[in-house]
Amino acid sequence: MPDLLNRLSQGFEYLIVLISTVMLGWGLLGFLEYFTGLAPLMPLQNATFPIGMQTIHWILITASGATFLTGYFLRWRYTPVAMLVMFTALATLCSVQTFDMLENPDRYRNFAQECVYYIIISAYLFRSQRMNDRFGQITVRTAERSTPMHA
Repeated sequence: MPDLLNRLSQGFEYLIVLISTVMLGWGLLGFLEYFTGLAPLMPLQNATFPIGMQTIHWILITASGATFLTGYFLRWRYTPVAMLVMFTALATLCSVQTFDMLENPDRYRNFAQECVYYIIISAYLFRSQRMNDRFGQITVRTAERSTPMHA
């Protein structure tokens, strides 16, 4: 069973790397279209977003992918904290977009799913042994207190 859990953890680690790579690519393609009008794969701009919102949107998406990938490959100790900050910013942006701008019927479900993904990935980055081994332990864990029986 521990071998199975280790393989699942490794698979989830690689999934986060893949997702971050897609986020970085998506953000870069979004900027390409934003600045040049060229959409090599498909149109990525959302006409319901004001220009400032679209700018922040692409900055956060690109930065989140780049932050994780850079932190992951350099084994930067504060990668989980940086990603928590990025996820918070992305969730805040998404909430404004969802409640003020988007009109599709699935927007609330999509927003909830996105927030759940951020929570799951954050919990994994902070609590998994695999990520603690990669980035070092950055969370405070309670030490066993010596009691008269163990003293």
